[in-house]
Amino acid sequence: MRIGVGVDVHQLRTGQVMYLAGLSWPDEPAGLAGHSDGDVAAHACADALYSAAGLGDLGENIGVDEPAAAGRSGVQILADAAAAVRQAGFDIANVSVQVIGNTPRISTRRAEAQAVLSAALGAPVSVSGTTADGLGLTGRGEGIAAVASALIWQR
Repeated sequence: MRIGVGVDVHQLRTGQVMYLAGLSWPDEPAGLAGHSDGDVAAHACADALYSAAGLGDLGENIGVDEPAAAGRSGVQILADAAAAVRQAGFDIANVSVQVIGNTPRISTRRAEAQAVLSAALGAPVSVSGTTADGLGLTGRGEGIAAVASALIWQR
């Protein structure tokens, strides 16, 4: 068994749609800035998978400035990470991700987020959320972060 940890943070930017945990949140006043769709939850999950398999990190595998990654969905990034991990000879047990931010409230769409991310991964994904009690960039409402752990095993 191998465990990997992934972290992602993106700044909030008004005037764009928020994509988070594989879902569009059109009622949010700001979206997550990024070269791709900025989905910190999906990105953290992908990063954790790459880490667990010893395949580097998300930036190394996707490239933050690659033209092909522009506007790319976090769900597709996660699916690609899962494929790379399986190609490297591993099976995926599960991934757990926690979103850190004031809004949106993950609990209102947790089941939907888990279903979308699990389908992309081909294995169970659990999603949770928390706030930072007003501390740091997430507490001040400047951005959203996510931390994920992945459990895999070598075939």
